[in-house]
Amino acid sequence: QVQLLESGGGLVQPGGSLKLSCAASGSIVSINAMGWYRQVPGTQRELVATITSGEVHNYAESVKGRFTISRENAKNTMSLQMNSLKPEDTAVYYCNVRGTRYDSNIGHHLDFTSWGQGTQVTVSS
Repeated sequence: QVQLLESGGGLVQPGGSLKLSCAASGSIVSINAMGWYRQVPGTQRELVATITSGEVHNYAESVKGRFTISRENAKNTMSLQMNSLKPEDTAVYYCNVRGTRYDSNIGHHLDFTSWGQGTQVTVSS
């Protein structure tokens, strides 16, 4: 199994910065892509940013130029640096990881998609 541990959410004033981190652990063979999604109660979860194993970045239009996603492949960790935060960035942020893991029960590699538990980001004065 693969576990994700998120950290770094909190309360910040408009214009401020926060950094979210996500660490993946477990029987990971390889990670193809890592990303951050966010969700406001009553709405659908939306993509914030993703990064592939080849360092290809993808950002939602609403965060381009303000957020930066990065990963450290050797440690299976990922970060999201969020600058110039706006009240509309308020949401629960979820870490997402896709890759391949080893399943000892069957002795084979399996594709996996895992989600973190979510961390609250609130932007308010």
